[in-house]
Amino acid sequence: MTAAYIVEAVRTAGGKRNGRLSGWHSVDLGASVINELLARSGLDPKAAEDVIMGCVTQAGEQSNNVARNVVLASNLPTNVPATSIDRQCGSSQQALHFAAQAVMSGTMDVVIAGGTESMTRVPMGSASRAVDGTSPVTASIRERLGIKNFSQFRGAEMIASKWGFTREDLEAYGIQSHQRAKAAVESGAFEREILKLPITLPNGETAVHDVDEGIRFDASPASMASLKLLVDGGTITAGTSSQITDGAAALLVVSERALKAHGLQPLARIVNLTVTAGDPIIMLEEPLFATEKALQRAGLKIDDIDLYEVNEAFAPVPMAWLAHLRADPERLNVHGGAIALGHPLGGTGAKLMTTLIHALRTRGGKYGLQTMCEGGGLANVTIIERL
Repeated sequence: MTAAYIVEAVRTAGGKRNGRLSGWHSVDLGASVINELLARSGLDPKAAEDVIMGCVTQAGEQSNNVARNVVLASNLPTNVPATSIDRQCGSSQQALHFAAQAVMSGTMDVVIAGGTESMTRVPMGSASRAVDGTSPVTASIRERLGIKNFSQFRGAEMIASKWGFTREDLEAYGIQSHQRAKAAVESGAFEREILKLPITLPNGETAVHDVDEGIRFDASPASMASLKLLVDGGTITAGTSSQITDGAAALLVVSERALKAHGLQPLARIVNLTVTAGDPIIMLEEPLFATEKALQRAGLKIDDIDLYEVNEAFAPVPMAWLAHLRADPERLNVHGGAIALGHPLGGTGAKLMTTLIHALRTRGGKYGLQTMCEGGGLANVTIIERL
């Protein structure tokens, strides 16, 4: 089987809802990271064979195959095809999987994977709000599972209860996420992975957006404790949840033949691609079991992995993952996670992989693992080897 390599990886800095990236259309965000991939790699745009992009809320500005519109807005030729993927929060991680699978199968040599999401301009959930009050969850699904409503908030609270995490435990984790993100910014750890974007400020002045806007540089136990619970009697607050964010990221995936033909230097090799499904009610716990399966398939143990990126949809998710896998907390989300850096839904999978690749290079690690909890009880796992 042909190997798949990641040649370049780039992301935007996250923008808060109604924040610094709110003036950017998600199509243009996606086009900007693709253009940067092409510029950094030196790849002839004509060599691209497909573009696969994640986007969760495919409505309004993000409807009508947003990936195709990204291509049309980019420096790619108009004859490059594109498709949009919705695997909920794992959409652009799945885009990477599909791109790698196309290369590994030998059917393509050069594929761009990524994701884009403007949660400001296309609010979360707007694609499923029917004017007639209908729901994508049918009566037959409710009857089969014995539940009326599905909620990621409920799933997160169920995990916290199952693992015995208190509000204080979760808030300590949340503070750590901000502290690690702050340290990453101050050390310049993100400079290589972030594309600087021009923006216009509310006062009309121009500026450059190159720092994730959601980082709370002054996060403290007192500030966390002041936040309201999301569910009465629960443990989770906005401070221990991922942030609503605008952003995009992209990865260039190629075969060994393309490396030679285009004179490209790989950053990483794809080692394993896994996706599983589990309990749709607790919903967010599946990364624990998907990771076990991925490691088994790869012939690796958790201690063989130098860095882990586990999406911080809610603090109980990576905390339970750590406990279940008996993993080293010093290797987890070393530059902070979605609690501090944000979670632009369909863009997050590619965003996390971008951070993972660059962190491995900076720290001299060999193997990296990324996993993501996804609506409906799904989980993707990707293992890479730094080259």
